[in-house]
Amino acid sequence: MDTSRLVRVDEATWKLEPEGAMRVPAIIYGTEELVREMDEKVLEQTRNVACLPGIVKAAYALPDAHWGYGFPIGGVAAFDADAGGVVSAGGVGFDISCGVRTVTTGLDRSEVAPVVEKLADALYAAVPVGLGRTGQIRLSDAELDAMLEGGARWAVAMGWGDPADLERIEEKGRMAGADPSAVSKKAKERQRAEMGTLGSGNHYLEIQVVDRILDPEAAAVYGLVEDQVVITIHCGSRGLGHQIGTEFLREMAIAAQRYGIVLPDRELACAPLRSELGQRYLGAMRAAINCALANREIIDHLARGVLRRMFPQAKMALLFDVSHNTCKLERHRIDGEEKELFVHRKGATRAFGPGHPDVPEPLRKVGQPVLIGGSMGTGSWVLAGAPTSEEKSFASAVHGAGRAMSRHEATRQYRGDQIVAELRERGVVVRAPSMRGVAEEAPAAYKDVDAVVLAAERAGLARRVAYLRPIVCIKG
Repeated sequence: MDTSRLVRVDEATWKLEPEGAMRVPAIIYGTEELVREMDEKVLEQTRNVACLPGIVKAAYALPDAHWGYGFPIGGVAAFDADAGGVVSAGGVGFDISCGVRTVTTGLDRSEVAPVVEKLADALYAAVPVGLGRTGQIRLSDAELDAMLEGGARWAVAMGWGDPADLERIEEKGRMAGADPSAVSKKAKERQRAEMGTLGSGNHYLEIQVVDRILDPEAAAVYGLVEDQVVITIHCGSRGLGHQIGTEFLREMAIAAQRYGIVLPDRELACAPLRSELGQRYLGAMRAAINCALANREIIDHLARGVLRRMFPQAKMALLFDVSHNTCKLERHRIDGEEKELFVHRKGATRAFGPGHPDVPEPLRKVGQPVLIGGSMGTGSWVLAGAPTSEEKSFASAVHGAGRAMSRHEATRQYRGDQIVAELRERGVVVRAPSMRGVAEEAPAAYKDVDAVVLAAERAGLARRVAYLRPIVCIKG
């Protein structure tokens, strides 16, 4: 990205003042190196988001930002319904409520290391992975609607999970306001047999080791100690979320003119929050959030079953489950006044700081856990929401490393079997249904996750707590 158009505010903040149709500034977070490495489309898309009706304060791109559909991935924007604000399906994304979930096990790496191959095989057998893969669960029409309304609470009530988990899940496991009737028959049909499945692309289930701790106080509150084994799951709402995104993007693009909305980019298709279409999308999107929360709860249940059979001494507890790719109604302070705003986070993670009432105890005193997935085999991070995150980005932080190379380019440069062999030499056992999929997710296809989280910390979005190194990767 050419930074000559931007004003550098501090070491990790860059600003484009309003110009043309922009209603608010565009703000990009990142070190100079990360910002220069970003595609020019990131600035263009962030600038376009700043043109949408009812946007508040600024349009943001986070340090892991890269080109997406309409909004950049790593984009954040909040809209005021009272000021004609809109909801954008492209501002949420296709994989609605894709997110990350981390579970502590109480196991030391020395207990797991001797049987790591066996553990990888058992997890790969227990959790269905891959494009279009179905699982053992088949839902009736009534059960589908109950799942879409109940989220992880439904999964726990059905016996797929631990009731204690619910306090540590965003929205306590259930997104209010879901409307299963707003979800099409086709979307529901795609999900009927996909609950408890990981999917493909950048989704994964990993066994990780707490490699180092940077914030001992927060780590102690989170239950993280060096050399402890944890389970981390990254996945979303599967076919249902993708279908909802596809259908509503099409409908919003057609309806924009009817609502008098001038789109700087057709991919920014949106609808007024107070319109029938906007409300219908919110109901369907919230149902997809519940689908994702239920799906991660079930996958976690399957994974814990494997570990309990292999390690009866394991003491597993959910650290946190948090989504990216959402639009949430939240209270935020603007110019000294508290307002209800609809915060779009596309490839961005909610990151409430210390003391926020929506962060459960005992986590509240150090801030909400922010779970950051790295590229395959390179490690992940646990961060904590910073006291300044509210002011900086509507309490939002990065969600991962962010792609630096397209999937096509990755498959042109890398072979899946070579990557699997290289990762094995580095102590990471990989199981995957497709070597092409492994090539698409080559570590070099992503930005340096360490640089991304350091930039997030310097920008005041979140602070680093612990680095997690993978030893098993079950790849979608």
